[in-house]
Amino acid sequence: MIGTQVLVDQLHGRSAAALMRDGRLDDLLVDPPETMARPGAIYRARMGRPMKGMGGRMVSLPHGSGYIRQAKNLAPGATVLVQVTGYAEPGKAVPVTPRILFKSRFCIVTPDKPGANLSRSIKDEDSRAALQALLSDIDMPDGLGVIIRSAAEGASEVAVTEDLTRTLALAQAVIADPGGAPELLLDGPTPDLLAWRDWAGRDDSEVITTAGCFATHGVLDAIDALVRPDEALPGGGHMFVEATRALVAVDVNTGADTSPAAGLKTNIAAARALPRALRLRGLGGQIVLDVAPMAKKDRTVFEQALGAALRACPVETTIIGWTPLGHIELSRKRERLPLTRTLP
Repeated sequence: MIGTQVLVDQLHGRSAAALMRDGRLDDLLVDPPETMARPGAIYRARMGRPMKGMGGRMVSLPHGSGYIRQAKNLAPGATVLVQVTGYAEPGKAVPVTPRILFKSRFCIVTPDKPGANLSRSIKDEDSRAALQALLSDIDMPDGLGVIIRSAAEGASEVAVTEDLTRTLALAQAVIADPGGAPELLLDGPTPDLLAWRDWAGRDDSEVITTAGCFATHGVLDAIDALVRPDEALPGGGHMFVEATRALVAVDVNTGADTSPAAGLKTNIAAARALPRALRLRGLGGQIVLDVAPMAKKDRTVFEQALGAALRACPVETTIIGWTPLGHIELSRKRERLPLTRTLP
């Protein structure tokens, strides 16, 4: 099917959303089990003592512990508002940050960072001028800042104003009373809300919420294919993506092509396919690529292709560099739940 479809359905009894582009699954969001905190959730937490040698702090949440990587000037026992930044690995604390954000479809409200700004992705000067004028008419509460997202470009002034006003009021209500026992103050967005916020309305997408739409639009078949580690690449090569407890290993093979250019060609194809493969499988952390053999002089071209592909992916990923054995390492934020943990 040509075009973009945003599908909202159930997957094994959990809320889920899928993004299809020209009949191919491009993104997938699945709600975690009820016992897990959703990314984006905001808690009132209680600070623990500094962890020697680790540079972070444990915090007490209503039903477990969180971990702040950097927490200066926060006394043990003090209450602090924290936001969940990703999923915890089994047996580990939930990753949280004291730098909370309130994100909606058209804006991001930033407590303790006053100022009104527009996304750099909004290039049209007339659109920027109109949105700046809209911001000048908003009575910004003390201590709150706002960033207008690129989705606001082309949206009606009424829709953007209502969204901004609502998000500012929500932020004020949540941060108004930071004292008290650990408590969930605002739950993280569910897949249907994320799909509406981040996918709907873009690329003339069609939104489908009919029960069973995953089956009728090929989403379930695509998910079944993701259980296997192998992924075919254009040109006849293959990429194998396998998660271990310590890292995610990616093996790139040229297949039947043994020409001198096969290595670079297949590695570039793998670089372009890798963000989608990781995104759909919900994989993050340390990623190690065992690329197909290629000349060292070709590494720059490969890195450029990999960097461009990663920048287009919504999940933050950093290229760490090459190892002495010729592998390339990445560090990827764990903001998705591994698909294997969502399937029965």
